[in-house]
Amino acid sequence: MPAFAYQALDARGKTAKGIIEAASAPAARAALRGRNLSPISVEPTVAKRGAAPQRAAFGRRRISGRALTLLTRQLATLVGSGIGIEQALKTVADQSGNTAVSSLLLNLRAAILDGRSFANALGDYPATFGDYYRASVAAGEASGQLGQVMEHLSGFVETRDKNRQTVQLALLYPAILAVVSLAVIVALLTFVVPDIVRVFTSRGAELPFLTRSLIRISSFVTEWGVAVLLALAGAIFASVLLLRQPAIRLGWHRFLARFRLTRGFVLKANAVQFAGTLATLTVSRVPLVDALAAASQTVPNLYLRARVEEATARVREGTALSRALDDAKVFPPMLVAMVASGEAGGVLGQTLTRAADDQARDLNALVAALVALVEPAVLLLMGGIVMLLVLSILLPI
Repeated sequence: MPAFAYQALDARGKTAKGIIEAASAPAARAALRGRNLSPISVEPTVAKRGAAPQRAAFGRRRISGRALTLLTRQLATLVGSGIGIEQALKTVADQSGNTAVSSLLLNLRAAILDGRSFANALGDYPATFGDYYRASVAAGEASGQLGQVMEHLSGFVETRDKNRQTVQLALLYPAILAVVSLAVIVALLTFVVPDIVRVFTSRGAELPFLTRSLIRISSFVTEWGVAVLLALAGAIFASVLLLRQPAIRLGWHRFLARFRLTRGFVLKANAVQFAGTLATLTVSRVPLVDALAAASQTVPNLYLRARVEEATARVREGTALSRALDDAKVFPPMLVAMVASGEAGGVLGQTLTRAADDQARDLNALVAALVALVEPAVLLLMGGIVMLLVLSILLPI
């Protein structure tokens, strides 16, 4: 049954809000009256399937990363204990104190009771459950190993949320420093430099090149600063819209995968997700071709995903997995070497698990190093700009 968000009055006239399951809005109102509540409003939390893509307030609210981690862990525990997914969703929804999470889970349960698969129901919420999440669930349902896959997903979501928080906290100070420094520089160029320029020009002296450059920059910022800011915002907005086009997005992903400065990071990040999913499915005794087909859908980069799908087709034709991945040229050599050793020893699942752990550690170390370099880079950049401003003012004096 679908979920409805309600507002009602209790016997003492106080307003009560929450989520209720019912077959329809009238049935929801009747259920509320059965609880001695007088319904004020009863609204579906999600639009009907096939209707216009407009959702009610609770349906379109994106849940936080911490809430997603918690509900994934709870679902993994319940499904791993042999509880059906529809009952697990009901149990977690009843225990959750977050209205948005309860609404989301009850709507997923309603979709499953209507005959849809869990992975298909997750597709109604792409902002919350990404491609990797949905593809993993689909593979788990197809193989009958949903509990193990959900356990793997819970670890992945937890690690991703922890890494995101670590990076955000590490970048907070450099971001504040950069914003404040830019604000101070713009204020100097807009309000202080013009007054100093008038003093210099009134004396008719020959100004150094650095000072003349500062004067030109100050004039440009004063006259065109707002226009440049608006143009920059428009360019960012247009870029976001363009990247939603499949062809343009594929080209951008191809550039990231081939560009020397981004290639290593992109290949390693995609290798972590691919190897982790493939390891989970292989250990769960999913046929290799089916596991590859599901794992390929978890690769975020569209260009790399296409190459992995080509490798999957070659494995289906009888080529060894290590040879197909090596010919694809989209994964680190260490991962390919470990796959080859796993195939030779007949322990591909265990070897993939170790390979995924190794790639994850390397990726975390790379991210930590990049984050550690941001703060001194921002300090040096802003310090250099301030030094040039001071020199341009002091040299004429």
